[in-house]
Amino acid sequence: MTPFREKNKTVIGFVGIAAILTLLVGSFKTDAMPFIGCGEEYKADFTEAAGLQKLDEVRVAGVKVGKVTGIELAGDHIVVTMCIKGADLGALTRADIKIKTVLGRKYMALTSAGDGSLDPDKTIPSTRTSSPFDVSPAFQQLARTVGGVDTAQLAKSFTVLADDFRNSSKNVRASLEGLSRLSATIASRDDKLRQLLTRAQGVTDVLASRDEDLVVFLKEADLVLKEVTARRAAIHRLLVTTTELSEQLTALVRENRAELAPALRHLRAVSAVLKKNEQNLDLALPRMASFVRLFANNLGNGRWFDTYVYNLTNPSGFGPGSF
Repeated sequence: MTPFREKNKTVIGFVGIAAILTLLVGSFKTDAMPFIGCGEEYKADFTEAAGLQKLDEVRVAGVKVGKVTGIELAGDHIVVTMCIKGADLGALTRADIKIKTVLGRKYMALTSAGDGSLDPDKTIPSTRTSSPFDVSPAFQQLARTVGGVDTAQLAKSFTVLADDFRNSSKNVRASLEGLSRLSATIASRDDKLRQLLTRAQGVTDVLASRDEDLVVFLKEADLVLKEVTARRAAIHRLLVTTTELSEQLTALVRENRAELAPALRHLRAVSAVLKKNEQNLDLALPRMASFVRLFANNLGNGRWFDTYVYNLTNPSGFGPGSF
């Protein structure tokens, strides 16, 4: 076998250069290679590109499944080419250009629909596509329009307008003066309006931080209302019974007013006597407690009266049973 160093170096150089060129070309064509490419190619018709660019993302249900590989003008519409991998798309799939960032970056959103699979050889028609309104170009156009305004001519126009209104009727002048005062009032309350909005934001933040507590409170309130609803019949019956009781008490008082009046007067007299002797009652009740205890012990043996009288038969100091 011929050693490597003795082989034709020119042939080895050409083979090495060809291999390097093949690797370079392959690195730029990786999207077209199986297994490592970007996947299947699909096309969609749009009435306008709306700022969509090559290499923008293609998403299905918010998940990136590919990228935009081409945007071409075809007559009165735009043809967008997409490279998609790992997504099951129905035969009636929609394609919508949507805004990704506030700076105007876009992405392609696909919504799978219909039975079967989307045919790569068929272009998604414009009836199933939509483009968003781009705010950034609108503001740029506004800036160019405002920048092109002739300020001198505008000032002259306002002067003519003021002269015309100066000779207008009193009602028109009064309306303009009212609008002027209203504007001045609103302008003078600018700080208070700012404080109001700031505090409203604070209230909103507090409510947002207590979101879980509010949810629990509403659930508990719902349980209370359900229980009240379940007890509605009982509560209704309670109210009806209370009404009937009050009516009966009213009739009872009305019918026995002649008897109740003297009783109430006597009760008032008894209350006055008790009030007058409140201190004596306070003293009597503790002292009476020992007597009641002993008396209850004497009568606590059924029909018998169990007691004794100390020193009853020995008044002179003799022993018990002297008499």
